[in-house]
Amino acid sequence: MSVPTDSQFRTLPLPSRGVEHAYGERVCLHSFPHPLTLLTRLSSPETTQPLFNLLLADLYRFLISKVASLELAQVSVEQPTRMQPINPEGVIRGSVLDPHQKIIIVDVARAGIMPSQLFFDGLCTLLDPGAIRQDHIFMNRRTNEKGEVVGVDMSGSKIGGPVNERLVIIPDPMGATGSSMIRTMELYRERSEGRPTRFVCVNLIITPQYIKRLVTEAPDVTIHAVRLDRGLSPQEVLDRAPGELWDRESGLNAEDYIVPGAGGVGELINNALF
Repeated sequence: MSVPTDSQFRTLPLPSRGVEHAYGERVCLHSFPHPLTLLTRLSSPETTQPLFNLLLADLYRFLISKVASLELAQVSVEQPTRMQPINPEGVIRGSVLDPHQKIIIVDVARAGIMPSQLFFDGLCTLLDPGAIRQDHIFMNRRTNEKGEVVGVDMSGSKIGGPVNERLVIIPDPMGATGSSMIRTMELYRERSEGRPTRFVCVNLIITPQYIKRLVTEAPDVTIHAVRLDRGLSPQEVLDRAPGELWDRESGLNAEDYIVPGAGGVGELINNALF
């Protein structure tokens, strides 16, 4: 007896790429009511531990869903269910995420390992854990005498295997200037055994300056974020869609901190304010 195939599962619909903007197709702004509510609460001065990390975990689980659906490869499957011994039709046929695709999750150990660990654990439940690896990069901002960010200092790294033909996902809460992301991607491109297929940066909050640097210097990157902060832009710029007046948009103060931002995210994740 042949088992029928349901047409609705042959080609799965993809979720929205988020807010309309003029930054190009490699930028996804997932500013939906649910995650924005979580992020607004996370950004409040009244939010501390343990609520802060609980909100952070909810936000990154939301982003795992979006990134997995939009960035990962799919395959066709034929999977019997527990109903199959009773009814021959108890077979799922359709598309799912390819369980064998090779992925590297990168922990930029500056704000803490939690965003990367959430992505690693989440993808290990979706895919073959043997195809997923977590690497660690240790870096921090380098500033000049005026407090302006002039680069990053990298104190070490643990890249646990080959990088060629791997998708590299970098979950990092705050995308301010882009210096850390650019340096991280350079580190993987410099590996002697080959290059990754592409990079996906996954942030909570980003700035127009961050977007411009990444899309200009990294043609193989896609950016996913919950919120774009351009709070230091003139009102006439804020009245236009994001990216329409890109050169006049700003989300960074003189010390290169994000405005409105969230303030001290790395310290709050690790409860390092005392």
